[in-house]
Amino acid sequence: MSIEQTIKDQISDNSILLYMKGSPQMPQCGFSAQVTQALMQCGKRFAYVDVLGNPEIRANLPKVSNWPTFPQLFIDGELVGGCDIVTEMHEKGELQPMLDKAAGESG
Repeated sequence: MSIEQTIKDQISDNSILLYMKGSPQMPQCGFSAQVTQALMQCGKRFAYVDVLGNPEIRANLPKVSNWPTFPQLFIDGELVGGCDIVTEMHEKGELQPMLDKAAGESG
């Protein structure tokens, strides 16, 4: 299986997926920490992939997602964005309903 297919499978298999540097418990960059914090405040479980521990994914994800930087948040198979977008959505109250929907809950 190609690395691109692996990435596509990860995205389709997880309703909320964060590609980040490090882990939610130990983020390895401030941007990943900020997005993790926003997701945790919304109270939904999410999957993550540490791109530092997966150099092939780190190298190929930008080609698949058409987004050059990390972290990258996917909800229901769609790229939501990186740190600035996710943080802004969280502050405006737009992130919570998307996560609720992806988690199968109605608000």
